[in-house]
Amino acid sequence: MVQTPTKPLTLAEFLALPETEPASEYIDGAIVQKPMPQGEHSLIQTELASATNQILKAERIGRAFTELRCTFGGRSLVPDVAVFRRERIPRRENGGVANVFAIAPDWTIEILSPDQSQTRVTKNILHCLQNGTQLGWLIDPAERTVLIYQPEQATTICDEPAAGLPVPEFARDFRLTVGELFGWLQV
Repeated sequence: MVQTPTKPLTLAEFLALPETEPASEYIDGAIVQKPMPQGEHSLIQTELASATNQILKAERIGRAFTELRCTFGGRSLVPDVAVFRRERIPRRENGGVANVFAIAPDWTIEILSPDQSQTRVTKNILHCLQNGTQLGWLIDPAERTVLIYQPEQATTICDEPAAGLPVPEFARDFRLTVGELFGWLQV
């Protein structure tokens, strides 16, 4: 759902608003509420973040965060999964993770929901890439397809079950095939 305020809202004004459930994003002066995740979306998001963290966290390389607000480049987005290299994770003075992430993720992952606009989600991934993100995945559970976005490269379509999904260089030890990804839906 897109909410257009009666007067244009600044990014700072948007960030001062209470959080919504599901999350709202600030895109080009408009407030766009994400759809409520459904079963397939929720299961893929949970399993993917957990599997990614098993490798990246254990090797102290980075972390995958779910539904984390990332504010950068004039937008405030909430990717389904945002992956950050360890040295880029914003921190508090005591070394703990900060609450505010005012940077683009290193790897952004979106899972398409049935009522969600693929164009709007693609625009968010492209915005991330324009602001330093190394790789973007758009997972379409209905089509059993993953679209791969990389800076200044053509989009790659992965839909063969045996196909390995590309990952950023920092996550090279994380391996996942299309079949394994969508196999998580068989509970």
